[in-house]
Amino acid sequence: MRLLLASCSGGLVGLRRLGGLPRVAGSSSLGMARVLSIENVDQKTLEEVLQETSAALRGGGVVAIPTDTIYGVASLVSSNEGIERIYEMKGRWRDKPLAICVSEVEQVYRWAKVTVPSSLLSRLLPGPVTTVFERGGDLMNPALNPGLPLVGLRIPDSSFVRCLVEQCGCPLALTSANLSHSSSTLSLQEFRELWSLLDVVVDGGVISHGGRGGEEEASRLGSTVVDLSHTGSFSIIRHGMHYQQTVKLLEMNIT
Repeated sequence: MRLLLASCSGGLVGLRRLGGLPRVAGSSSLGMARVLSIENVDQKTLEEVLQETSAALRGGGVVAIPTDTIYGVASLVSSNEGIERIYEMKGRWRDKPLAICVSEVEQVYRWAKVTVPSSLLSRLLPGPVTTVFERGGDLMNPALNPGLPLVGLRIPDSSFVRCLVEQCGCPLALTSANLSHSSSTLSLQEFRELWSLLDVVVDGGVISHGGRGGEEEASRLGSTVVDLSHTGSFSIIRHGMHYQQTVKLLEMNIT
């Protein structure tokens, strides 16, 4: 935890309220999101943001966070209320699973039946890849992706997100911060319609992968999702932004 925090960026946090925006149907009881900036913040302020965001999550809340690919919305995997709110605010079909976000590679083994060597798993994660395995025996909440035999595990290459998971003491249920069937988002302004439905919005600025035009659009593809549930083989479920690198690595180590 200390090492992760030490690697987070340093300055001052901006706190503000977002209101006066249209609400998604069925969410009139929700208040306005509290926005916490982590751009150019010092260590003390970063820890305060982590504490406030983790407190919202532990209270059954839903938050928006910047990841290593796009902005995401998250709740605790143990929170039925939070998971339900994610589906409602996005207009997401219940048969579309949520990924589980953990902070360390070792934690993947608690949630899934891993079929690849630890050395390979450690080269895939942390990073812009979602690894899909058969569900493991330590899946704490049967309401998360019920009836599905597989589970997607994610460790973003983001010190903030990994610190947040550690601070919560529980993995996150994670998906993209957008309405279903809309483009993934790289800045807060791009998911304005969700602001009033969230408890906390963590502002990490515009997520940039160093490209423009077509490269920027490619970055909106999110993580590459790969099915590793069968020993000795793999299949790509979603190309994502790390497709070529992931396929090359897996072909060298599996096939």
